Amino acid sequence: MTIGNRQQAVGNSKKLKFVPYVLCALLFALCFAAEAQQTNKVPRIGFLSGRGAPSPTNPDPSADAFRQGLRDLGYIEGKTILVEYRYAEGTLDRIPGLVAELVQLKVDVLVSPAGPAIRAARQATTTIPIVMVITGDPVATGLIDSLAHPGGNVTGLTRLTRELSGKRLELLTETIPGISRIAVLWSATLGPETFNDYGAAARALKIQLESLEVRGPHPDLEGAFRDSVKGRASAIITGRSTALIPYPKKIADLALKNRLPSMFEDTEYVAVGGLMSYSANDADQFRRAATYVDKILKGAKPADLPVEQPTKFEFIINLKTAKQIGLTIPPNVLARADKVIR
Repeated sequence: MTIGNRQQAVGNSKKLKFVPYVLCALLFALCFAAEAQQTNKVPRIGFLSGRGAPSPTNPDPSADAFRQGLRDLGYIEGKTILVEYRYAEGTLDRIPGLVAELVQLKVDVLVSPAGPAIRAARQATTTIPIVMVITGDPVATGLIDSLAHPGGNVTGLTRLTRELSGKRLELLTETIPGISRIAVLWSATLGPETFNDYGAAARALKIQLESLEVRGPHPDLEGAFRDSVKGRASAIITGRSTALIPYPKKIADLALKNRLPSMFEDTEYVAVGGLMSYSANDADQFRRAATYVDKILKGAKPADLPVEQPTKFEFIINLKTAKQIGLTIPPNVLARADKVIR
């Protein structure tokens, strides 16, 4: 081999030894870029409500509280987190399709206050984490294994709405001494549990209950109130359900029109003219839902996040409504209110 050939061979050998270093550097750069892209990925949250789409005259306080919870945790909607909102308009038949949309979008977490939506989401996906904020018992309905160890992909909060039924009846009897008959407005879409839950407490208080069952996505509320008047009910309680969510103002107005003292399982009804409500603090619940989302986005598994029960409850009275129906709220009841609308 000539000197020139030896020199060329050495040069080629050095080039060959240099190639692996170049490849390693290139692969490292690609991996780093992919990791950076993954790190910079903006999480997408699905928020599915049973109510109608919000507007200036029809806000969604649940979504507002959830957004506030995200802000409190440092998220900036539209920049560091994206939220896909879907609204069922009180129509249960729409829920499976809306759930399918959010699953197809591959949201990182799905949040909903509607029991039917949680059930539909649980059937649609076993991988997307689901955060619930529901009224019923998630263990009794089979959504989770236990409050302490939910299992599966569902966790979140329960409002203990059904467990507070007896307390609402007690407050009505204290507000209207001598009351003997109370109507319960409930939607058949969720079964008779709402009405039945008031039964035991009513028997203990020697109160007769009148069942006002409504059906379908467009319930006959006027007919239900006519029946309550015919049945000589002295007050009315409205059960919380997806089918009735779009009608808080209409129900409050009908109670006012028929001069019926009204008790609700949701504070929103009192804000639009209902007489009283006793429930968990909804704003607090939805702010807490944002905390669950934050934990899941940081790596926590829904199965390992215990389901929370409410610790804050609100008794709200609308004195303007009381005056309009000619009802005087006893001082001892008024003193127990957490909030009074004057």
